[in-house]
Amino acid sequence: MTEDFAEKNLEARTEAYLKEMVLPNISSSISVLHRCETLLPFSEEISLVNRLINAIASNACKEQLASGLLKLDHNFPAKTMPMEPETPSDWWGKSLAMLNLDFFQRVLIAVKSKGLKQDMISEILINYAHNSLQGPVVRDPHLAKGSLLDLESQKKQRVIVEAIVSLLPTQSRKCPVPMAFLSSLLKTAISSSATISCRSDLERRIGLQLDQAILEDILIPANSHGNSHCSMHDTDSVLRIFSLFLNLDEDDDEDNNLRDESAMGYDFDSPGSPKQSSILKVSKLLDNFHAEVALDPNLLPSKFIALAELLPDHARIVSDGLYRAVDIFLKVHPNIKDSERYRLCKTIDCQKLSQEACSHAAQNERLPVQMAVQVLYIEQNRLRNAMNGGHSQFFFGASNGQFPQRSGSGAGSGAISPRDNYASVRRENRELKLEVARMRMRLTDLEKDHVSIKQEMVRSHPASKLLKSFTKTIKQA
Repeated sequence: MTEDFAEKNLEARTEAYLKEMVLPNISSSISVLHRCETLLPFSEEISLVNRLINAIASNACKEQLASGLLKLDHNFPAKTMPMEPETPSDWWGKSLAMLNLDFFQRVLIAVKSKGLKQDMISEILINYAHNSLQGPVVRDPHLAKGSLLDLESQKKQRVIVEAIVSLLPTQSRKCPVPMAFLSSLLKTAISSSATISCRSDLERRIGLQLDQAILEDILIPANSHGNSHCSMHDTDSVLRIFSLFLNLDEDDDEDNNLRDESAMGYDFDSPGSPKQSSILKVSKLLDNFHAEVALDPNLLPSKFIALAELLPDHARIVSDGLYRAVDIFLKVHPNIKDSERYRLCKTIDCQKLSQEACSHAAQNERLPVQMAVQVLYIEQNRLRNAMNGGHSQFFFGASNGQFPQRSGSGAGSGAISPRDNYASVRRENRELKLEVARMRMRLTDLEKDHVSIKQEMVRSHPASKLLKSFTKTIKQA
């Protein structure tokens, strides 16, 4: 096989074939590297594996450089540039899915060290996850849990997820890993019982770009381990994700290498600023999440209250979404303690309820009486302000003008005549007075019931019966 016996023997011919046909081509190198999996440990001993991995990394970066130069040469013409798409159907990154996990990790580490772009690395990882995890990263992990995966399969998934997370590129606002992919990885990590560090890394990454998430991304199924009384969703994980987003200012010094500070720091100088816009998106997302998890009969009130208390006061312009979620939760959980009911309703800022929500709350028997009275009082103040000319504060009761007016389909507030407006205000005032009267009647009835119950308890008490019999005996004597 060597040149000691004859020229152009098998060793020399194999080496020439590798240099001329395999190593210069990325796809061919990946294919031969895949074949090397069956030749271990011999392929490692002759350094063939290392040569193939280095060739793949070098050629990938050369291809990236050539593509960049081609774009510069054509000065980015959108329609006439004769370039292939970024990820064609025969893209070499898709071929990496055939490699085992060990070889795949080594190739990714090599291309990252050579400077392959982060968005390209993300595409490679997404493609490998879709082919290796076989469902849970793409579909709902509840489907996987329903099929009772054996421990060996679960362990394999856990190893793959942890490896993919360790290979994720550095997080940044300019080139973030897609939110849907991060969410799917976290769902699979939870269902396969991955390490805490793996899950924490995914939660942190999701928290850094939470303003780009949709409801489906944060509906994370809980790992119930067969417990039918466990809640449907992992609210603890969601609570940590939202806390990370809200605490970005405090973490700026630690995470400078992970994100652009100018884009991620939150100061609320201007209501229309991108930073304020981001937190308003997140507040709506959390309110939608509240409404979804409120339907879970196994969700503990303490966990729901923790989520409701999470956002600061300036994060919501209108509290209708939170009120709706609280109302759903009270309907599904009618037997919660009065202290929990009061604490939950205390999270709702009644000043930020719309007129429709206030009308509903004033007649909602699931709410504590104190909140209904507070809503009626606020509505009276709004009407008083409206009658005094503060019509812009009628809907949201804002005293400093920070809350926007609700407008119609096109007509401005000046389209309503003062006479019509005054008549409407008087009608609303009469209705509110009736509601206050009804509320007073309810309070009077409750007081009467309370007194009658106390009297009944005194009559039925054994000591009182003994005293009556003793008194009667004395009178007879």
